[in-house]
Amino acid sequence: MKILVTGSNGLLGQKLVSLLRQQPETKLVATSRGPNKLAGLYPDLHFVPLDVTDAAQVRQVLAQERPTHLIHTAALTNVDECELNHEACWQQNVTAVAHLVEACAALDVHLTHLSTDFIFSGETGPLAEDAPPAPVNFYGQSKLAAEQLVQASPGRWAIARTVLVYGVAHEYGRTNIVLWVRDSLRAGKTIKVVSDQWRTPTLAEDLAQGCWLLARNSAQGIYHISSDEMLTPYAMALQVADFFELDSTLIEEANASTFTQPARRPARTGFIISKARRDLGYHPHSFAEGIELVGRQSDELHG
Repeated sequence: MKILVTGSNGLLGQKLVSLLRQQPETKLVATSRGPNKLAGLYPDLHFVPLDVTDAAQVRQVLAQERPTHLIHTAALTNVDECELNHEACWQQNVTAVAHLVEACAALDVHLTHLSTDFIFSGETGPLAEDAPPAPVNFYGQSKLAAEQLVQASPGRWAIARTVLVYGVAHEYGRTNIVLWVRDSLRAGKTIKVVSDQWRTPTLAEDLAQGCWLLARNSAQGIYHISSDEMLTPYAMALQVADFFELDSTLIEEANASTFTQPARRPARTGFIISKARRDLGYHPHSFAEGIELVGRQSDELHG
């Protein structure tokens, strides 16, 4: 197997690189826009610059590298940015997928495409793979349009949908719920956290594992890859405070209307993951185990 990963500088991309390097039967091609952030960590990593919004570049890199499988993690995932800049969002999340779908089908490359719980309205959760999509923001609309392109492909494909991914990455600008809560409370800051949204939070390592299982099995169809614990961000924050023995009275319970954000959030998503468990042997960590792992990795990263 030869697996090409797009977005190798991102959170999921980095976890996939780390995981796939350990598979002796697998050759890995890491690709991302801009310079390789992992060069210092893995000097022998085979890295090729790739802008997935450039159709000619996509065709050229795939023809040159001839992967058997491609895992597409590159996307614009900042929900508010997508709401404010439709064109950039569509370019990254839909146009790029059109290029990849076409090139993968032409070269018989199995495509694993990453999608999101934000394609759903959030009226009922947790959701199975066949739940009807109805996005409430532009990010969700773009990811649904991308899914439809993948599903219409004559080639081999799997879609991995996920929820609220958290984890620690190298030279990665964005924070996550675990570190944000921990660092805010350590600094003695009061934080407002919503208790009227429900999610099944996903450890980045688990999502990488799910993508690897989909590729390894050349799986076909849609799979929900997350944890199976339905939690509100407020409940998650309390667990983080408890684990790090921090003052939970600094956590104020809020509802979504407290915040003025450009994009609406679905209230209740979260996934039923029995299909991934059954078909792939997928087993996620609990949120408590995820907190511990993130805390440990963050300490290692910052000495």
